[in-house]
Amino acid sequence: MGWFSSWWPAFLLALDLCLRLAVVVQIIMRGPRASDSSRAWILMVVFLPLVGIPIWLLLGEARLGRRRRERYRSIADRVADQVARMGPIPEHRAEAAEYGPTIALAEAVGGTPPRSGNELELMGDSMVFIDRLAEDIESAQSSCHLLFYIFVEDEAGWRIGEALKSAASRGVSCRLLLDSVGSRPFLRSSYVASLREAGVEVVESLPANLVRMAFARVDLRNHRKIAVVDGCTGYTGSQNIAAAAFALKPEFAPWVDCMLRIRGPVVGDLQAIFVRDWFLETEEPLEGLLAERPEPRLGGVPVQILPTGPNNDNEALAQLALASFHGAREELILTTPYFVPGEAEVVSLCTAAKRGVSVHLVVPARNDSPLVQAVSRSHYERLIDAGVEVFEYQEGLLHAKTLTVDRDLALVTTANFDRRSFDLNFEVSTLVYDSDFASQLRLLQRDYVVRSSAVTLTQVHGRSWLRRFAYNAAGIFSPVL
Repeated sequence: MGWFSSWWPAFLLALDLCLRLAVVVQIIMRGPRASDSSRAWILMVVFLPLVGIPIWLLLGEARLGRRRRERYRSIADRVADQVARMGPIPEHRAEAAEYGPTIALAEAVGGTPPRSGNELELMGDSMVFIDRLAEDIESAQSSCHLLFYIFVEDEAGWRIGEALKSAASRGVSCRLLLDSVGSRPFLRSSYVASLREAGVEVVESLPANLVRMAFARVDLRNHRKIAVVDGCTGYTGSQNIAAAAFALKPEFAPWVDCMLRIRGPVVGDLQAIFVRDWFLETEEPLEGLLAERPEPRLGGVPVQILPTGPNNDNEALAQLALASFHGAREELILTTPYFVPGEAEVVSLCTAAKRGVSVHLVVPARNDSPLVQAVSRSHYERLIDAGVEVFEYQEGLLHAKTLTVDRDLALVTTANFDRRSFDLNFEVSTLVYDSDFASQLRLLQRDYVVRSSAVTLTQVHGRSWLRRFAYNAAGIFSPVL
């Protein structure tokens, strides 16, 4: 017994060192392209092993799960075959020739080719979007497909839910795909039962529970916002099915969003995303719905869709952002609720400003994630010192995720400017190659700026020592947030 008690501490110490070393080796083997997050993980594992090691084992690798990976490969191939059988796809490279490098990059990392002939409606008012979507559902003839991260049982949720019930009663196929974590309260509500009783198919995307944690990361979320009605009218952007008051976190209201209503050929690409995501959960083949692509609209514009997620190139959005920043000649305006950039993104924004590009970054003054806000503010001094104009939106939580470049390229996305959206979440981004639309979006962005307060170096330097320490400490671990 004495021998055992004398060797026991040494055994535990050796076990601890071996475990830390094994995890560090596993992190290093991710390769150099994940170096930002790898350094943060190594710091956590070495200095906070009781916290870092369990979190790494649960959340360190982007494991989608073997069955879902196999399903995705299966449906992706079938969707591609169906699209190929559709015949010529209306592409308009000549119309968007000056954007050739951006188009090529988006395609190379998983995007569709640009489609011409699309009619766009930009909506910056939450209830305008809800009303427009409800009206389209109420007039639907064949199908209503909705994929959202959050569905809230409030006036907006009720409006859409009742429209779906009415459509289902007319024989319209209504399918509602909701993220298991984002929509958990709604999925557990009695209202979902009433939707199902009315004939609406409601399915959880990426179900999260303790059993699944052993086989896949439960924090890989479906953060997309897509609606497709009758295969010819589509919606996408930053807004969930929720009113601006956002009952889940009303203290930050109003939530300010930006949505697109689209008519034209590119709606077929949104439908294809829904078909793939629906199959991942149900194994129900819907690729037959892609047999006909919506006709081009007279006077429409070129639009390109970029779906991203852990099943695709996990640097797609980061690469697109960097290319846009490097290619800007006159102006960049970026709005995002969660600004957690990597070193490359910070350098790129600073470099653009130093080249004489007018760079505007607009984020919320009050954020529902104090940690994310701390990380964002840890970068202010460096950005402002380089010439980037930083603004904090004062009239609610700015949730719109948009980018305009040189007043002629526009991006509206579901993705936040953080590693979670870049690497872990399923997202969808819409690139519009049209100066008139970019001008519309820029007007909305400028309105955000008007409702914001500029952050100055004097304010940044006036922070207390403790606040500066907290912000900088948060910034160190930003790659793993």
